[in-house]
Amino acid sequence: MVTRTPYWPWYVRVAPSVLVVAGLVWDALDPANYWGDPMLAAAVVISGALFSLPATLAIGAAILVGIVIVTVDSGFAASGAGGLEVANTLFAVAIGVAVNRVVARHGRRLAVVRSVAEAAQHAVLPAPPARIGPLAVAARYQAAQHEALIGGDAYAVEQGPNGPRVLIADVRGKGLGAVSAVAVLLGAFREAAEQADNLTELADRLDHSLARALATEAGAEYRLEGFVTALLGEFTPTADRIHLLSCGHPPAYLCTGTRVEALAATDPGLPLGVGLPGLPRAAPDSWPFAAGDSLLLVTDGITEARDPAGSFYDPLTRLRGRGPFARPQDLIDTLTADVHRFTGGPRDDDTAVLALTRSVEVTTDRA
Repeated sequence: MVTRTPYWPWYVRVAPSVLVVAGLVWDALDPANYWGDPMLAAAVVISGALFSLPATLAIGAAILVGIVIVTVDSGFAASGAGGLEVANTLFAVAIGVAVNRVVARHGRRLAVVRSVAEAAQHAVLPAPPARIGPLAVAARYQAAQHEALIGGDAYAVEQGPNGPRVLIADVRGKGLGAVSAVAVLLGAFREAAEQADNLTELADRLDHSLARALATEAGAEYRLEGFVTALLGEFTPTADRIHLLSCGHPPAYLCTGTRVEALAATDPGLPLGVGLPGLPRAAPDSWPFAAGDSLLLVTDGITEARDPAGSFYDPLTRLRGRGPFARPQDLIDTLTADVHRFTGGPRDDDTAVLALTRSVEVTTDRA
C-alpha cells in the first residue's frame, strides 16, 4: 500500500507524534487518572485514517511501550488498574489498525474507479494529435473534482477540407449530463470537421447534432442543465492565417514573441444548443498567423479563475512578456503554473486548454 502521508500538510503529519508525546507526558504526571489517554487514542486513530499500516503500527507500538513504562514507573503494573490501562491501549491500537484497513480497502476501490474514469476520459476526450500539418499541438484538461477526471469541457483537432480545424467548448452543466453532451459534441465534430465547407456550416452541424441528442430521453438531463459555448477555428493549408467563429465562448489568444493579443470576435454569436433554429450566424473573423506564432484556446475555468482578493485571471496581461514559446506545451505549462500561483490553490471549475504553434521550419521541394 502506498503511504498517504505526503499528501497531507506538515502539521497533520506531525499531529500523531505530538499527541503521543503529550499524552504520555500527561499520564506520567498523573498516573492515577491517565488523563492523557484520549490524546493517545486520537493519535492512533488519526494514524490509521491518514497513514500507511507500518506507520500506524509504529505509532501504536510507541504508545504501548510508553504506557507500559509509565505503568511500571508509577507502581501500578501489578494492580488491576495497570493491567486495564494496558488492555485499553491494546484496544485503541486495534481500533487504529482496523480504521487503517477500512480506509485502505476504500482506497483500492477508489483506485479502480479512477482507472475506469481515466479510461472513460481517454475514450470521450482523447488527446489531440501532437502535430497536424505545419502545427504542433498540445492540450491539457483538469476536471473541477480531481477524483472525477472527466467533466464538461472539451477540445479537438481534425483535418478539414480547407486546412486543420480546432474546437474548444464548455458545457454549461455538471455531472453525467455534461459528459454525455461532450461525447455528442466531439463525435459530431470529428465527422463534420472533414465534411463541412466552412465554419458556419460546421457550427450548424454541431448545433443539429446537439438538438437531436436533446430530443432523446438520454438528453433530458442536459436539456435542464444548460448549453454549450464553443470556439471553432480553421487554419489555411499553410497555417499562415486563422479563421475563428465564436459561439458565446471566451476569445482565443495569439502569442507572438513576447506579445499577447486577444482575438475577440466581432460578433460572439449564440452558444450551441440554445434552440433558436433559423437564426443566422455571424461570419468568422480572420487573423494572420506567422511562423513561430502560438494560438491559445481556453475555457472559462481559466478566465474566471480568481485570486484571494476576488480579481479574475487575465491571460492577456499575465502572459505578456513570458514568450516566445517554442512549443505549445511550453505555453500551456506557463499558463497553468501561473493560474495556480494566481489563485493560490485548486479551483472549482473544469479547465481545458488547447495550444497550437506554427513551425518555423521552411519546407522546400526538391526535384
